[in-house]
Amino acid sequence: MSHRRVNKRTSAIAAASAAALAGAVILLPNANASDEKEAAPRTFAGPAAAETGTALAADLGADAAGWYFDGDSGRLVMNVLDEEAAETARAKGAEARIVDNSMAELKAATQTLSDQASIPGTAWSIDPKTNKVSVLADRTVTGDKLAELEQATDGMAGLVSVKRSQGEFKPFADGGDAIFGGGSRCSLGFNVDVNGAPGFLTAGHCGGVGQTWTADQGGAQPLGATAESVFPVADFSLVMYDDPATEAPSTVDLQDGTTQEITEAAEASVGMEVQRSGSTTGLSDGQVTGLNATVNYGNGDIVNGLIQTNVCAEPGDSGGAMFSGTAAVGLTSGGSGDCTVGGETFFQPVTTALEAVGATIGAGGAGAGGEAGDGGEAGAGGEAGDGVIGEGAGDAGDAGAGDQGAGDEGIGSPVDGARDDSSGSGHQ
Repeated sequence: MSHRRVNKRTSAIAAASAAALAGAVILLPNANASDEKEAAPRTFAGPAAAETGTALAADLGADAAGWYFDGDSGRLVMNVLDEEAAETARAKGAEARIVDNSMAELKAATQTLSDQASIPGTAWSIDPKTNKVSVLADRTVTGDKLAELEQATDGMAGLVSVKRSQGEFKPFADGGDAIFGGGSRCSLGFNVDVNGAPGFLTAGHCGGVGQTWTADQGGAQPLGATAESVFPVADFSLVMYDDPATEAPSTVDLQDGTTQEITEAAEASVGMEVQRSGSTTGLSDGQVTGLNATVNYGNGDIVNGLIQTNVCAEPGDSGGAMFSGTAAVGLTSGGSGDCTVGGETFFQPVTTALEAVGATIGAGGAGAGGEAGDGGEAGAGGEAGDGVIGEGAGDAGDAGAGDQGAGDEGIGSPVDGARDDSSGSGHQ
């Protein structure tokens, strides 16, 4: 039997190598786990997600294909076109998703729809969750109109999805914490400040420049006159209070005796949790489902750049406040459905309206809801008192499906007590 001699130095090196190898086997999974932890998506709050998503999309440029906020997980989901862009998104804490359709292709599809399918009763917006243009056709789109829509969309397979809405798209012409003018009833949305003077925002379809508004249907409690109004194309108007001393704090009426303070205006993002206050339906909530929506209300009234949501609304809510926490987000424009079966509701972005009229909101000025005169409160969030709005508005009664039947109605944000039995189930 032969015996192999191993010198001590060789034995020591072998032992050390084995120990090092064993250490590598043990340490390597830990190193991988550390890398995975660093790459895990961050948890965002809604406003932070919107800020990061907007900035990241700008940084990525053509390699970004939209983004949305997943409220359940608190994650910012960024659509990208390749792995390099995905790595950039992950480095910022986003969850990256490689998709087929670029933003340029999606925007081109919306332009094709505008050119070839401008049909009353249709709406569309880019949906980052499906990476497609989501097309909605209401119940009036039948026969030749439906054939025209199908012809336009058939050539864009993979870029668009078409769904039917059970309701009928209309601007909600009367509304909320009621304001009355020109024979129509609308809702005050958010109080604002214009170079130190108080005013408020409402829907543009509620009335043109010069139209006067009161807090009661009889016209005994004057508020002010429309200074600027845009409809269609967009849907907002600015009303300036007659009394320059009117106080208008930033609050929205939550319909339960409490108010929500509004400190700023914010851009909407898909997936954002929002609430809407209206005198017909009270407080409703839901999510933003699309941005830059185009809605064809018929009669040549096509509105662009709207926020699409699944928040319910009914006639009697027009012009009213949509908000997320302390941020003003939108003014109710129109939609379909109701708060029994649901539907789609579209909102004018507040940020666009503020910029157009040169107004500020929240910390920079007035907000949603506020005091009028010596004690009555105005807007989407004031309690009706004994002042300019409070006394007249408090006597009006509750808005709802009332006795007049086919009346002009809308969607909006209520002033406490400013409700009226005259709202029917007519023009939305």
